Parts: sequence; C-alpha cells; structure tokens
Amino acid sequence: MAEEVFTVAEKRPVRPGMTISRSAGLGSGKVTWFSMAAGTSISRESYDSTAIYLGAAGCGELIIGSEPRTEKLLPGGIIIIPGGTLCGMECSSDFIYTEIITEKEIKMTDMLKPGEAASLKDLISYEEGSIANLDVAHNDKMKFVLMAFDEGTGLSPHRAPGDAIVTALEGKAVIGYEGKDYTVEAGQSFRFAKNGLHSVTADGRFKMSLLLVLG
Repeated sequence: MAEEVFTVAEKRPVRPGMTISRSAGLGSGKVTWFSMAAGTSISRESYDSTAIYLGAAGCGELIIGSEPRTEKLLPGGIIIIPGGTLCGMECSSDFIYTEIITEKEIKMTDMLKPGEAASLKDLISYEEGSIANLDVAHNDKMKFVLMAFDEGTGLSPHRAPGDAIVTALEGKAVIGYEGKDYTVEAGQSFRFAKNGLHSVTADGRFKMSLLLVLG
C-alpha cells in the first residue's frame, strides 16, 4: 500500500446484498476489513484465540455467547471476544469494521471487559502539556495502543519494528512519513511500513489508536 490517508470504508466499500472481507496486508498478522450490506449477517463461530473488533462505519450487532446476547459496535468502538466464545454479526444498516485475530492470547487493559463494547476515545484522557498512552491489548505479535496528545505536543521522527496503522479518533494531526506530511482527521487512517520514518504533530488536541503488528 502506498503512503496515503484513507478510511476503511474506502478500502472495503459496501456492495448491496453482500458481506465482503479484505486483508489489510498488515505484516503477517490476521487483520481483515469487512463490509456488510444492510440485512446481511455472519453466522456465529468461535476462534481458538482472542478476536478484536473495531467499528469503522455504520452500526453492527455482535451476537455473543452460547446463550446469546447482543452488543452494538459503532464507529470508533471496540469489542474484544475471548477465544472459544461463539460470536456472530448482524446489521440492519450498512456496516464496516476491522477484525483482528491474534495468534496468541493477549493481555488487555482492565478498563475493558471482554465481550462488552466501549468507545475508544473515551478510554483515554488528555493530560496537560503531555502525551498520554494506554495499552489496550498486546502480546508478542501485536500491540493496540491509544494515545492522547495535548495541544502543542508530538512525537519526534522514529521508526517502528513492524507494520502499523494509525487511526485518528478525535481532532487533527500532521503525520510526517519519509519526508512528506499528511493531515489526518477523526475517522481517517494512515499506514506505516516496518522501519518507515514517521512523526506525529498534534494540531490542537488529538487522539488516535495505533495497531502495530510484529513479524
């Protein structure tokens, strides 16, 4: 993927009557973009390891457990499903989301309860004159982190040890990547290749997520 600002909806647009998946091509990790047309569904199934679902556009309903209950997944939302848990998906309107299947079990923040939906931007707060970090979920193959930048803060140019996708959750920032600048706003994403030189400069207050896949 060339350097560009994008949305998941642009990468995997909805097609009438269809459910479609597309690999995000993020390292060797199992990161997949899904689009579901209104009225479609995915039957309940379980994975041996943890699954992470991130809402991108529209609204979907996860049907969770052997005695099923429903959790709504909205844009900017997250639901983590433990391994061995039955989970399906239904939607009454068009719905787009990201699925992350981990190869190993993860450690996750105590601020999230397995199988319950949460808003990513509400999990982390701004700290005066600072950059705040919150590890949402991680193992030795992947890391999903939230960051909140107070006005006037930023990350100096650096390189990451794996492929990564940054998604803006609130506000606006300038991403510097290999000598070029790109502006990202809430709902937009940017991909870094492994060892790509990049920086982040907040334009006012800014919140983002970072998905880093190692290997």
